[in-house]
Amino acid sequence: MNKNKKLWNRALLKIPSGNSFLSKNPSRYKSKDWPEYFSKSKGSIVWDLNGKKYYDFAFMGVGTNILGYTNYRVDNAVIKKIKEGNMSTLNCPEEVMFAEKLLKLHPWAKMAKFAKTGAEANAIAIRLSRAFNKKNKIIVCGYHGWHDWYLSAKYSKDNYLDTHLFPSLKTEGVPTFLKKQIYSTKYNDFESLKKITKKDSDISCIIMEVERDQKPNEGYLKSIRNLCNRNNICLIFDECTTGFRDVNGGIHLKYGVNPDLVMFGKAIGNGYSIASIIGKKSIMMKSNKSFISSTFWSERIGYVAGIATLNEMSRIKSWNIISQKGRKIKELLSLAAHKNKIGIKFKGLDALIKFDLTNSKIKDYEAFITKEMLKKGFLATNSIYVSISHSDSLIKKYVKEMNTIFKKLSKN
Repeated sequence: MNKNKKLWNRALLKIPSGNSFLSKNPSRYKSKDWPEYFSKSKGSIVWDLNGKKYYDFAFMGVGTNILGYTNYRVDNAVIKKIKEGNMSTLNCPEEVMFAEKLLKLHPWAKMAKFAKTGAEANAIAIRLSRAFNKKNKIIVCGYHGWHDWYLSAKYSKDNYLDTHLFPSLKTEGVPTFLKKQIYSTKYNDFESLKKITKKDSDISCIIMEVERDQKPNEGYLKSIRNLCNRNNICLIFDECTTGFRDVNGGIHLKYGVNPDLVMFGKAIGNGYSIASIIGKKSIMMKSNKSFISSTFWSERIGYVAGIATLNEMSRIKSWNIISQKGRKIKELLSLAAHKNKIGIKFKGLDALIKFDLTNSKIKDYEAFITKEMLKKGFLATNSIYVSISHSDSLIKKYVKEMNTIFKKLSKN
């Protein structure tokens, strides 16, 4: 038995489901050969416990590493500060510096607060909105984490969580009475938002992803902004995934619609744990009226990594690089699919690719792609989080192998 499988069997005895993060559970990838563990990573390459090398054309740390694994500028900044001390009884100055850098990119926002994960940041934003307008109920549109306030939408008759990122999230332990506190809607369905706010005056906030698989219809985001203004509702944008992939900052900047609060996570630390909430001062100051605090939100590494990551992104204009690379991947995959008479449809940002095959002879083509690409040394599904480390030569190698797979998918 290889080292990966052996350790995984040990994990299943000690850790429920084997690990603590659903997106890294190997059962999600429909292949018994998906490697469970890594020993090291560099650029876009991951080595498993057996020393086997894989090119990561899947999730790049589940979206955390726009600048590639072990980026030397970010890592060197962290290593330097670790030697000076990571925690103490006092606050680290980098917290202030990081807040200033984020706010400079978003002039509409005046204050920032930090956490370690996107789910935490979302929960903080919900608390702040309720404290601000003294209302209770929530409208969600998108994927926003694991907390009760979000998952309870699964209990409502109009449950649209199954149309979001994870369609089969489990909800045992989530109080059923919370279903009276939350509504869920489909993306681009402005009429449903109007109906909800018309019949229920206790809506505190609308929390939504600005864009993921779909682009907003013309006027959709502005209409929501106006709706919130008329009804004293906080508009919260969850940009934990989309932030810094399409523009330098939140993708809402591209559409010219400012929220009241916005959250960033994943990529802003390039693999180090940091998440942020920025927003209007009148709302952010409500944190002084509610207990929102956690020991490791004060830990230094996240702020240091965040500063170094934003500096490096700005220096190289990483959002342009990964978008250009994403467009190249789409173009080459389209050519390969057309050559093999396979229909291909892309969704999402250029730097956050997802594709569906419309006429594959193999029904579960995602599993087939993963299985075949693992044989060639690629971590791959039908989604790609693009990073600057996806070189042109690697992209060509990836597409060459995908061309072979498309050929098989068209014949079987």
